[in-house]
Amino acid sequence: MNIQSDIYKYHHTFEREGGFSVLKDERGKLLKNLIKTGKSVLDIGCRDGALTKYFTEGNKVLGVDIDDQALKEAERLNIETQKVDLNGDWSEFKNRKFDVVVAGEVLEHLYYPDQIVKKVTGFLNSYGTFVGSVPNAFSLKNRFRFLFGKKKYTSLNDPTHINHFHVNELREILQKHFSKVKILGLGKFKVLSRIAPGFFAFDLFFICQK
Repeated sequence: MNIQSDIYKYHHTFEREGGFSVLKDERGKLLKNLIKTGKSVLDIGCRDGALTKYFTEGNKVLGVDIDDQALKEAERLNIETQKVDLNGDWSEFKNRKFDVVVAGEVLEHLYYPDQIVKKVTGFLNSYGTFVGSVPNAFSLKNRFRFLFGKKKYTSLNDPTHINHFHVNELREILQKHFSKVKILGLGKFKVLSRIAPGFFAFDLFFICQK
């Protein structure tokens, strides 16, 4: 029995309908444009491939997740899949290197995100790129909700979220392991999200290079 795996099977079955992904089209197009083609890609926490499908064409993709039921859906994209507990040692593919590692809405689900980011660097080629996103837990909207003791519509409302990020904390973690870090604000308030992501973005999208 794997408790972590069972938790996510339940979450994906009853709390997140198949094919769901936060800001799927906006993030998916960004990933497609950034990754382009001819790349080896490691997609950590790929779930059923809802976001993966945007960058499979022309690339060699390994999708990993703790939910083997969701991975069966991801296999329909003709990608390689592997059941992996991301809180573990990733020994299932320890000798491989990738051009790109994708972590879309993943770091908030893991116990020690700083250690995960460090681990990612070991799986990237010297010119590799780490891209992904996390919810912006401390947007102005969320701060007002917290002020009145409400967690609905915030990242606190998801029981599988272990960590909650402010843009400065996210940047600090990423800059410890990558020399180039760019964070974009995504969401409804497009212009304001790009100018002041910490206040107005719904999601924080990062692009990192060694």
